[in-house]
Amino acid sequence: MFRHLSFIVKSGLRNRRRSILTMLSIAVSLCLLGVLMAMYRALFLSDEPSPAQALRLIVHHKVSLTVPLPTAFEQEIRAMPGVREVSTYQWFGGVYKDARDPNNFFARMGVEPDHFFQIKSELQLPEEQKEAFRKIRTAAIVGAGLAKKFNWKPGDKITIVGDIFPVNLELTVVGVYNDPDDDDSLYFNDEYIHQAMVNSDQGNLVGAFWVQADSAADVPRVSKEIDDQFANSPYPTKSESEKAFALSFISFLGNMKLFLMAICGAVTFTILLVSANTISMSVRERIREVGILKTLGFTTGNILSIIVGEAIFIAGVGGVIGSLLAAGLCDGVRRFPYTAAFFHDLTFSSGVAAAALGVALFIGLVSSLVPAWGASKTSILDSLRYAG
Repeated sequence: MFRHLSFIVKSGLRNRRRSILTMLSIAVSLCLLGVLMAMYRALFLSDEPSPAQALRLIVHHKVSLTVPLPTAFEQEIRAMPGVREVSTYQWFGGVYKDARDPNNFFARMGVEPDHFFQIKSELQLPEEQKEAFRKIRTAAIVGAGLAKKFNWKPGDKITIVGDIFPVNLELTVVGVYNDPDDDDSLYFNDEYIHQAMVNSDQGNLVGAFWVQADSAADVPRVSKEIDDQFANSPYPTKSESEKAFALSFISFLGNMKLFLMAICGAVTFTILLVSANTISMSVRERIREVGILKTLGFTTGNILSIIVGEAIFIAGVGGVIGSLLAAGLCDGVRRFPYTAAFFHDLTFSSGVAAAALGVALFIGLVSSLVPAWGASKTSILDSLRYAG
């Protein structure tokens, strides 16, 4: 095949319009396939959690994330063997500026500052800013990425209008933290909500608890003991890792594994049909040329390799273009406000790129085998008599 590389390239581009359209069709399909593969990897095949993440659990209501838990559960969880630290973990929601603008969407979490810094040990924040967060009831700390996005700095005022809670947060930024896994969230003192709603039943409820175990080996046992402790209460719990907790939001859409795999299979099959149709048309138009090549001394194997090589060339170029598009699209999905929380690990990695290009080359090979084999087996006489 490599002996005839220049001839393969020229033949592949003979009908430029058709070849370019085929390449673009494969590129668009491979772009979609690549993004889906990257999403699957980010959701279900991402790297092992960091040492700090491996110690953490999220405890929420077993029935639904929207059902709160009593704040009294915190002391019971804290007293369990193997539990090092516990903090409330309250999604506030609310509206920042204009709710219609997706760029204004970001995570706003209520936590207990003293316990929070113990649990999020990897979070980097100057000590004086930590102290301000502990002491000032209206204080908030924001991730470096979020601060850069909104041009926030210590001393700035942030107003978030409540929707889940009938409370408007009037917050003051006291620190900008760095966290390798989360730089686009805002944390505030959960006591702000409880004091504002002291006469309401909601004041004694919290969305979830953040739990830190003594060791990674204790995590499964602690998780089971917490759920067993409250299994027969009016508020049964479900304890899970941070990764599983994030995936629980995705699960609202259904079986995402099956969904992504089904779409990947459908896209691959579609590309295969497009490529096979193009190669079949090209071979039918060149049956007489095959006879001439055989007359000039080209063997059956030479002709087979040339036709297969053309298909692989077209599919390969389409695959490269599609991979570049997929890399850009993954970056856009990762930065989009509504998806950043779930796909902050979304990258078009070298492994995903190799898999996408492998699919493209495989499609080029498979789609051309039948027409290439038929053309290479055609006799010189039949080839020259072929009228198309």
